[in-house]
Amino acid sequence: MSKLPNIGTSIFTLMSKMAAEYSAINLSQGFPNFPVDERLTDIVAKLAKENVHQYLPMSGYTPLLSRIAALVEKSYARIIQPESEILVTAGATEGIFASIQALVQMNDEVIILDPSYDCYEAPILLSNAIPVRVALNDDYTPNWEKIEKACSPKTKMIIINNPHNPTGKILSESDFEALEKLLQKHPEIIVLSDEVYEYITFEKKHISAHTRSQLLNRCVMVSSFGKTFHVTGWKVGYLVAPEHLMKEIKKVHQFLVFSVNSISQVAISNYLDFVSVEEIGSFYQEKRDYFRKLLRTSRFELMPSEGTYFQVASYAAISNENDVDFCKRLIIEHGVAAIPISTFYADGKDLHLIRFCFAKDDETLEQAAKKLCAI
Repeated sequence: MSKLPNIGTSIFTLMSKMAAEYSAINLSQGFPNFPVDERLTDIVAKLAKENVHQYLPMSGYTPLLSRIAALVEKSYARIIQPESEILVTAGATEGIFASIQALVQMNDEVIILDPSYDCYEAPILLSNAIPVRVALNDDYTPNWEKIEKACSPKTKMIIINNPHNPTGKILSESDFEALEKLLQKHPEIIVLSDEVYEYITFEKKHISAHTRSQLLNRCVMVSSFGKTFHVTGWKVGYLVAPEHLMKEIKKVHQFLVFSVNSISQVAISNYLDFVSVEEIGSFYQEKRDYFRKLLRTSRFELMPSEGTYFQVASYAAISNENDVDFCKRLIIEHGVAAIPISTFYADGKDLHLIRFCFAKDDETLEQAAKKLCAI
């Protein structure tokens, strides 16, 4: 009997598979196709011949832990303890999985805000807990009245994703004030703050849970070097949490992966000595602006993209078909792969919106835009 009977192949796998079958330009899955910074690949090449191929400490490479603490202090003016409040994980997904498995008990409830990334629900179900899906407003702002109504004595965790995948929305100061007010009424609730795109933001300033003093003692922060440094295949992320929560998360991590890829950790640690994360946002803003410019003559209506490397677009002026069918036809007939937004909702809510990934080289974006503008 399946432990996850209602969970099948992800939409990302499906669309990427179709893109390969039909030789379509793949703007569906969120991975860059341009070269990694040569400074980083040079570090890796040098390390390959050094003695860095064995297990590292379970919590992470000690110098990397110190550099993460320095990065958090520089970015958010928060001082954390490397030994007890940081955990290097096998990507953000493993960090999320380990956190939920460690902190959520049988019959607990976990609030997920839809549209939501697809890795949240499975570890909740595997904990024999209950995912409670609450839809964001149609402009992707949180409806705090609905969220508060969804809270119960069984609510153990609320997951926030900021900047938001798939929509690129960024939470506002008033959103955090509403969250803090809610948590005052429910002191047992833990926040899992998925901020893997924290350094990929544009005109609107990203507000991190790191900066909210009321959250720090009850929040698990999720970050991703894979997203930040365009090395998604390395699967290296990290968690920041108060010691009393991190102690429990490390117990799960220890028997899930034990320790993370050694060369990747040492390479990132060395790279952090001279790379500036402030460069990341401006780099992707140029990508976003160029992609939007290329699509200005198309029939797609482009939604605001405040962060991440995703662009949501309405195809309502093109077709009335549901978004899954439209995305399949987009691949088969027009040679471009995108992701239907309805698949991020528990109830399949369809607003005729799809998601493009613009973390691609200019040539790929130009070729895709040419096809999209011809529809």
